[in-house]
Amino acid sequence: MWLVVGLGNPGPTYAGHRHNVGYLVVDELARRAATRFSAPKGMRAEVAEGRIGGVGADAVRVALVKSRTFMNETGGPVSKLANYYKIAPERVIVIHDELDIDFTQLRVKFGGGDNGHNGLKSIRKSLNTGDFYRVRFGIGRPPGRQEPSDFVLSDFPASLRADLALEVGRAADAVECLVLEGLERTQSKFNS
Repeated sequence: MWLVVGLGNPGPTYAGHRHNVGYLVVDELARRAATRFSAPKGMRAEVAEGRIGGVGADAVRVALVKSRTFMNETGGPVSKLANYYKIAPERVIVIHDELDIDFTQLRVKFGGGDNGHNGLKSIRKSLNTGDFYRVRFGIGRPPGRQEPSDFVLSDFPASLRADLALEVGRAADAVECLVLEGLERTQSKFNS
């Protein structure tokens, strides 16, 4: 089984923000797996259990996760769910926004630092390791002198929404490929 965590902030105020692309990707994965999110008692997260890769013996079980905490407290629910499902950090995939990658670009990797991302920092601290997979969804750098924190906490403009839907689908494809085919194959197909 895999724990697939989409990073974001809870509530309608944040729903369309760049910082919430992880939520969008796990929503797409849940749609594909024909499963719904629920909020298990005491977990501080929404979870949808399902399968990736079709039906039968070839399908792989996943727990899709959206924390109900703010980004900088995501580690607690992720750690709790990893313990509940008995999933080791190397079977955790975190999907997050990445300022250092242009929009329409993805990078999939294993391990590494948090690069100033508070969600990754919280997860690294709670799992006591950075050895988990990351699907880095490029959002690009803010224009002009806009503060990065203001940029990530702003909506994607209407002009990018069609491309956003395509990129969310591509990131979901990358997660499925990672689970079914492994890191090397996924990197060769999706890292741009």
